[in-house]
Amino acid sequence: MSQYKVKTVHHPLNCTVEVPGSKSITNRALLMAALSDGECTLHSVLFSDDSRHFLTSLIALGYVIEVNEVDKYVLIHGKGRQIPKKEAAIDVGSAGTAARFLTAMLALSDGAYTIQASEQMKKRPMRPLFEALTSMGAEFTFLEKPGHLPVQVKGAAFGGKKPADKVQVDISESTQFLSALLMVAPMLENGLKIHITSRKTDGSYIRITTKMMHQFGCNVVHEGSLYAIAPAERYIPGTYQIEPDVSAACYFYAAAALTGGHVIVKNVHSTSMQGDMKFLKLLEQMGCTLTEEDDGIRLNGPSDGLKGLKVDMNDFSDQALTLAAIAPYASSDVTITHIGHIRGQECDRLHAIVMNLKNAGITCEEGDDWVCIHPGKPQPCRIETFDDHRVAMAFTVMGLGCDGIEILNPGCCKKTFENYFVVLDSLLKH
Repeated sequence: MSQYKVKTVHHPLNCTVEVPGSKSITNRALLMAALSDGECTLHSVLFSDDSRHFLTSLIALGYVIEVNEVDKYVLIHGKGRQIPKKEAAIDVGSAGTAARFLTAMLALSDGAYTIQASEQMKKRPMRPLFEALTSMGAEFTFLEKPGHLPVQVKGAAFGGKKPADKVQVDISESTQFLSALLMVAPMLENGLKIHITSRKTDGSYIRITTKMMHQFGCNVVHEGSLYAIAPAERYIPGTYQIEPDVSAACYFYAAAALTGGHVIVKNVHSTSMQGDMKFLKLLEQMGCTLTEEDDGIRLNGPSDGLKGLKVDMNDFSDQALTLAAIAPYASSDVTITHIGHIRGQECDRLHAIVMNLKNAGITCEEGDDWVCIHPGKPQPCRIETFDDHRVAMAFTVMGLGCDGIEILNPGCCKKTFENYFVVLDSLLKH
C-alpha cells in the first residue's frame, strides 16, 4: 500500500480498542532479560520492526530465545554479565532503542562487534553516548560518519581490562543515552556512577528505565545530576508483564477528542509508568473528560469542540505530532513548546508538522523548539510521512475530521504498530 486514504468520520467515534505492547518497555525488558542470571519470560511483547531488530540482534549475539508471536511472549535465557558470542555482527535497523542500548551493552563487554543500521538510524545522534563509552574504555571505529552508526566496537573489558566505574554524559539530545548506561551498569563488577552534564537530568523515559530496573531486582540511586548503581546489583530472572503502548493508545484517544465520541483503550490505566499518560491530561484541559473503568481509561470528547492551549511537551514529546494534528480543530491557537529535540528523531518532526499543516492550508509558525498552530479547516492534501511512523499515525487522526487526506508510505507504521490502519478501519465500520 503506497498510500492510505483517510475515511472522514461524520459522527462521534465510539469504541473500545486494544493496542500492542509498549515498544519502550518491550526493548528495555529484552535487554534486562538478556543480562539477567537465568530464564526470563516476557508477556504481551510488542512485535514490530523495532522489537524484531532487537530480538535478531540478541540471537546474533548467541542468546537462546523462544519467540511466540501468536501468544505474544518471548522466553530468554539470560547470561548475566557475559555475552555468549565474543565476536558478531548485528543490525539494529531504524530502532533507536536497540541502537543505543545494544551499543552500550557491547561497549562494556569483553568482545569485538560490528553494529549496522538503516540509513535513517545512521543520521540520528549518537556522539554523546560514544564519547561516554569511550571514556569508560571502549574503542570505536566509525565505518562511515564519525559519531554515527555503523561502527566496530571493542569492549571496555576486552583483553581482561576493567571498564571505568564513573562516566559523564549529556542527555539534551536523547535521554536514551542515560537509559543505555543505566541498564548495562549491572555488567560492571564495581557498579557505576553517572554524572549528567546537561541542564536536563531526568525525564519520563528515564523514570521508566529506573522503575523497570527495580522491577527486575536492580536499584538505582538518583540525586540531582548523579545516578548510581551499586556493585552488587544484578537482574533477577522471572516473569514480566509488558504494559500496552500508551503512545499508540493516544491516537485513538485523540480521535475521540476530535469527533466528540468516547474511546476505551483496553488495559490502559492511570497506574501506567509511561510518560505519554500526560497527553490524556492535556486532552482533559482541552475539554475532554476521563473515567477510570475496569477494562481501561475511558475518554469522552467534548460536545462543544476542543479548546486551544499553550503546553510544554518536553517530557512527552512523542505526542507533539498528535496534538499538532488535532490543533486545527481547536477554538483558539495551540502552542507547543520545548520540543527542539524532536528535530533529531526519525525525521525532523517539527519540520514535518509545519510542512504538512501548511500543505493542508493551516496557518502555523515555528521556532527552534516551538510551533504555534492557528484554527482552520484542513484542505485535501497528501501527508508526507518522511518514513516516520508517528507522522503517519498522527496525521491520520487529522483526516478523520475533513475530506481528502492521504497518507503516503503508510507502511512505515510497521516500526511500532504494523496493523494500525487495519485496527482503525475496523473501528470506522461501526
